[in-house]
Amino acid sequence: MLTIGTVVVGCSDVRRAAAFWSAALDYVPRDGETTDDWTVLVPARGPGAAIALDLSESPVQEYPRVHLDLYTAEPEAEIDRLLALGAERVGWDLYPPDPDFVVLADTEGNRFCVIDTGHH
Repeated sequence: MLTIGTVVVGCSDVRRAAAFWSAALDYVPRDGETTDDWTVLVPARGPGAAIALDLSESPVQEYPRVHLDLYTAEPEAEIDRLLALGAERVGWDLYPPDPDFVVLADTEGNRFCVIDTGHH
């Protein structure tokens, strides 16, 4: 049997990415430290998926094949908070009519979505 243990995200500045994702998700370094080339972040409280940040020279994908979806019942407030932490809005040309999500990029340019769980 297989289970997903960690989602790995490439980045050019591991410490900057760790600061963003730690603040965005209330995560902490699993081993108590972040190095210049690797860290694994885990929820500060309770269970949840781990995110590993790996030093990478690969360019950011404009239309990534894999990305994070962050769920919330308060998308406007969370989007504002994430933007204040350093995220940026992405000019996404693939929105469907009446989307239940907004595409943002982290401090490394990696795309992720904020999903409105209350959208009808």
